[in-house]
Amino acid sequence: MTTSEVSGVGDASEVGGGSTDVVLVRHERAVAVITLNRPHALNAMTRPMATAYAEALRAADADPAVRAIVVTGAGRGFCAGADLGVLKQGPQAIRAFVPPPDDLPDLALRLRKPVIAAVNGPVAGIGCAYLLGSDIRYAARTATISTSFARLGLVAEYGISWLLPRVIGTPHALDLLLSGRTIDAAEAASIGLVHHVTEPGDVLARAVEHAADLAATGAPSSHAAIKAQIYADLERPRSEALAHTLKLMDGSFDGPDLAEALAARTAKRPPAFAPLPPP
Repeated sequence: MTTSEVSGVGDASEVGGGSTDVVLVRHERAVAVITLNRPHALNAMTRPMATAYAEALRAADADPAVRAIVVTGAGRGFCAGADLGVLKQGPQAIRAFVPPPDDLPDLALRLRKPVIAAVNGPVAGIGCAYLLGSDIRYAARTATISTSFARLGLVAEYGISWLLPRVIGTPHALDLLLSGRTIDAAEAASIGLVHHVTEPGDVLARAVEHAADLAATGAPSSHAAIKAQIYADLERPRSEALAHTLKLMDGSFDGPDLAEALAARTAKRPPAFAPLPPP
């Protein structure tokens, strides 16, 4: 939950009530690009920023025009933890900083639409939880990642102890959480923490291109169902997961998206899948 400060710049439009543009949103094709916007502090998280970010995610999930979401940071950082001023104010201030359950970093996992992280710079502490809240992760070659909790006398926060072993395996998760050490993008890719490593200036464009491809080629209903299956099946016995899958399969055979996909292939045209209804 620590950070340092540097200078930087942000762009785009304001989201999040009166929170002074701490989160920015723009739309590119069918992709919502959400930017954490405290570049002078490496996008260290504040309570208003966490609230605005959760609002932006929910708005994108509810928008029929949005079919995929990209999350990034303004300036040189992705999210370097909780704002240092919070830690200096003592335990009560830290308790007040913790977002309510509906706004916790795992919110992105509960959305119906794919969420892709474009990690442009340092990630630490709660920033790791926001990183893990994405479904697909891009990182600039120069990005760094640190859990940092053990070095601050803290526990593995925000559900990281549940999710990180499922993403990278128990041995790697224990290594990162017990040591609190900083790893680079290459090591993060080698253990499966990020999927793709790019040159620093390309990370956002690559992530948006990936999101736009998902938006153009996949059925929104399929994306929503698959995300729900994957995360629910992490906690189901195999037999229950299989039974649930067979039930979903049977329903999808009669659905309009399969018929549209087959018609589009016959006509050699892109499919025109229907948007998701409001949640």
